Amino acid sequence: MATAHLTAVDSTLVLLTVEEAARRLQIGRTVCYRLIRSGELESITVGQLRRVPADAVPEFVTRRRKSQRPTIAAAA
Repeated sequence: MATAHLTAVDSTLVLLTVEEAARRLQIGRTVCYRLIRSGELESITVGQLRRVPADAVPEFVTRRRKSQRPTIAAAA
């Protein structure tokens, strides 16, 4: 019997590492960096560290959903 491994999400975090943001989006780290480089996913630097604001993740998903909605409606 397979058991799904769920990681607890700390809702108190203000900034996420790129790996944490990727995990929340269920994408790979490389794809997450690509989204950051393209400007689709907001990020900031703290010293030499790259961080993703925690609220940028749901904002990214909301923008993606809105931009894809017309495509889905047109296909129906």
